[in-house]
Amino acid sequence: MTCDKLVVIAGSGQYPRLLIEGAKRAGVRRMDCIAVKGSTARATCAAADNVHWISIGTIAEGIRWCGANGYEGAFLAGQVNPLSLFRGRFDEEVKRWLSELKVKNAHSIFGKLAEKFADVGVPILPASCFMDEHIPGEGTLTKRGLTSDEESDVRHAVNVVRDIGHLDVGQTVMVKSGMVLSVEAFEGTNAAVKRGGRLGGRGSIVFKAAREGHDMRFDIPVVGLKTLKVLHWAGATALAFQAGRLVMLNRKEVIDYADAHGIAIVGIASGLEPAPLRP
Repeated sequence: MTCDKLVVIAGSGQYPRLLIEGAKRAGVRRMDCIAVKGSTARATCAAADNVHWISIGTIAEGIRWCGANGYEGAFLAGQVNPLSLFRGRFDEEVKRWLSELKVKNAHSIFGKLAEKFADVGVPILPASCFMDEHIPGEGTLTKRGLTSDEESDVRHAVNVVRDIGHLDVGQTVMVKSGMVLSVEAFEGTNAAVKRGGRLGGRGSIVFKAAREGHDMRFDIPVVGLKTLKVLHWAGATALAFQAGRLVMLNRKEVIDYADAHGIAIVGIASGLEPAPLRP
């Protein structure tokens, strides 16, 4: 597809900015941004060619704006506070969309948004596109690799994700000595790791994964420096992830922090399709 004029619907954090910058380096002529009040970072807005502001409750208006401006594609990138989906002041149109969903999770909610974008002629593109520098492959990234006990726990976590992934839960799994301490639900990675850390203490592993058939247009697994700090707080000694299927923000800072605190970081071959890097 052509990539002359794209737009990012930007949540919080630096992910949307990195996507915009990566797209421009790849030759996309115009990268605009729909910014969400109270969430989107100033640096993201500064990186975009044009910014249109909405509130979380008026996403329907933002979708119509995208359609009216003739974008060739859109990205959903950045964090959205899960509580906003329960406490947000949505307009009646958005409330009706949400009421149509019998099961509410990242895939069903963002999938509904993707349908609405498609209705105005703007396809949602994989959020991994143009993130080449931030998607690590297979192998050990840190000075130390996994111990035999950590390897065993990672294998167990891989099996857990494989068995429950079809339920759209379990993007993060925390294991210690063969015991599952926590499985991520709707609360997000950091909250799941904290919950597991309170149970298991030091010596656990954390595995980040996208289930087989995961829709890479949204909710792609992401880790960053904040994630590593939470792992250290929770006593985790290793982070494993599916090679080519995770975004790592601030890779150098993440690896330096992990080395300083004895945390191993390892990309595991999954046998699944890597996240696409171009539309």
